[in-house]
Amino acid sequence: MISKVKTAVSSFMGGFMPPSSNHSSSPSQSQDSESLPIRFPYCRPGFLDLTPEELQRSVDHMNRPILTPRETKRLPWNTGYAEVINAGKSAYNEDQACCEVVFVERRRNKKHNTESHASTDDEEEMHNLKNQDRKGIDFHYWALLDGHAGSGAAVMASKLLHLHICDQLKDVVDIIQNLSVAPPICVDGVSTVPVEHAAVMTQEEGTEPPNDIILRFHLEKEVSHESLVTGAIENAFKQMDAQIERERTSYCIVGGCCALAVVNLMGKLYVANAGDSRAIIIRNGEIIPMSCEFTPETERQRLQYLGYLKPELLGNEFTHIEFPRRIQHKELGKKMLFRDHTMTGWAYKTIQEDDLKFPLIYGEGKKARVMATIGVTRGLGDHDLKVYSSNIYIKPFLSCSPEVKVYDLTQYEHCPDDLLVLGTDGLWDVLDNHEVADIVTNILTRWEPNDPSRYTQAAANLVSRARGVLKERGWKLANDKLGSGDDISVFVIPLGGPCS
Repeated sequence: MISKVKTAVSSFMGGFMPPSSNHSSSPSQSQDSESLPIRFPYCRPGFLDLTPEELQRSVDHMNRPILTPRETKRLPWNTGYAEVINAGKSAYNEDQACCEVVFVERRRNKKHNTESHASTDDEEEMHNLKNQDRKGIDFHYWALLDGHAGSGAAVMASKLLHLHICDQLKDVVDIIQNLSVAPPICVDGVSTVPVEHAAVMTQEEGTEPPNDIILRFHLEKEVSHESLVTGAIENAFKQMDAQIERERTSYCIVGGCCALAVVNLMGKLYVANAGDSRAIIIRNGEIIPMSCEFTPETERQRLQYLGYLKPELLGNEFTHIEFPRRIQHKELGKKMLFRDHTMTGWAYKTIQEDDLKFPLIYGEGKKARVMATIGVTRGLGDHDLKVYSSNIYIKPFLSCSPEVKVYDLTQYEHCPDDLLVLGTDGLWDVLDNHEVADIVTNILTRWEPNDPSRYTQAAANLVSRARGVLKERGWKLANDKLGSGDDISVFVIPLGGPCS
């Protein structure tokens, strides 16, 4: 087993494998699933509006054309977008993107759903009541889904994740809207939901909570407006992941995906990240990180703690303890530096037989892998992913829970050059935050502030700079360093809203 794992690691460390002739296959995919119908066929984002010929050209690994939306079909908020396929890492572009305006309608009371039982005299009254109930709120939505081991999960999430967010928000839309009528309670400068509203949500529709329940809520916790939306988004990610798991028995849903989603709701941006994509705000020359990458190194202690609590998940082949290098059999009984889930630093321990097992986390930086298999620790899908040539499932170590950060748009007067930039790791592998900010700022100065196409030009320039230029020895940047060989997808979103 250990030799097979070493072989798998060598493949990862040595570079990208050439694309398979069947983009739907992966080492962890069972033969049975390949015979199932595909949940959603491979596609590019609908807002690109590609012709069949353009779709065919989009998978050209040699020329790697940069795709942007047509000028006649601008995205909400004049959002800029650009993408490019990888240099041969996979047969198809495994990134996906979504940009939508979604209406969240309040859930109707049960008594309003009995129209079929109403008399003829009541039909007009019920019709009016139904129209009055059609109340809700809109939110703008952007998402990047960075697929791996196939495009199935990324495509599915691009079609459905915003619908799960919408469904979860239906539970709190009444409370959120009531904030404009009933003044919120402020605790340390944070607006909170009036406690009586929070208590009502625990009751059946049409009933009032007893006074003792309201009193009890007053004595316990106050719930902020932001935390209600954050909770809805977090639950939506879980529901999306559960749907992928549930439907994989009926459909072929290949691989997994990192997910970076942004919800603009009632003057606030909610940036939810599960994976290694990244979001930054560029405001008046300042860079504000809006996400953190989740990798085997950044989540080392969480992964090690799970391996410590449930050693059966390691399949008797891995150890949750980390060492600076692989331990050799001749070093049994000697002292070696180590760290486990309780430690941020290093200490010495005496090497025992179990320490000869392959480490749960192996490699460093971008080459770090969980069980020598996957380089990200959060995302959607991957329910069938196993350690190479084994029956050890990796999904228990992979979380679908996003980290959600909130940015209040109403606290600042934003100019047309203030932006939110979203990018998959193909961008950030070769450009850092400051380089991205400099590139965007430079491009925007060449366009009039009220020109809506300036943000698409900024996105396209970022993708071009990260991809580089094809030379004899591959794609190179201006400084002759290697360009990104990964799929690259970028949103550039003006914080000030649509151009006037």
